[in-house]
Amino acid sequence: MIVAVAGGKGGVGKSTLAYNVADALDALVVDADLAMADLPGGRERGPDLHDVLAGRATPAEAVRPGPVDVLPCGRTLAGARLADVRRLPDAVAVDGYEHVVVDSPAGLRVDAGAPLAVADACLLVASPTRWALANAVAARELARELDCGLAAVALNRVVDDPPAEAVERALGAPTTAVPADPRLGQSIVAREPVGRTAPGSAAARAVEELAGAVRRCAVG
Repeated sequence: MIVAVAGGKGGVGKSTLAYNVADALDALVVDADLAMADLPGGRERGPDLHDVLAGRATPAEAVRPGPVDVLPCGRTLAGARLADVRRLPDAVAVDGYEHVVVDSPAGLRVDAGAPLAVADACLLVASPTRWALANAVAARELARELDCGLAAVALNRVVDDPPAEAVERALGAPTTAVPADPRLGQSIVAREPVGRTAPGSAAARAVEELAGAVRRCAVG
């Protein structure tokens, strides 16, 4: 199953949750943000998603094994210009993984819609603020237009009581509040998913809840 992690606005922790949910699913995570890659491996030597989309490498050749297997994206403008997003369906169809989590670009541009177009379902990420939730609604509409189902919504970096029930009604999907936790925020840089560094934490439980929503969506 291919799951796109999307959000209508940048800066809501989308990449962090993509990385950690992939860990909970024992999945491959693909960094599909061609212009602003965030996941590990994009600066290391070896092929990356830019190369795969340009036809210079196979997806399997670009995978970086680790605590979470990552298909990273390059960090150069030249690489982004040569990438052909029409190859994305083949790029994310990597053998050996039951689930592939695709970290989508932020916003509602054409490149943001490409992962949604190839995904079976999506996770929407928003911070519990009015502007972020408005953008999540717009992202939900884009996913609906592209026939991409909604597995769950993550309200990320929650400090106070979140409007989870209202969001669930508005977006029509189970909504999980992910508490602010520095271990979650540092997980990409440290390459240590929170489910491994703090398995009993509220953040780890929230990540597992989101992974469970993906599993149920796959079964359904």
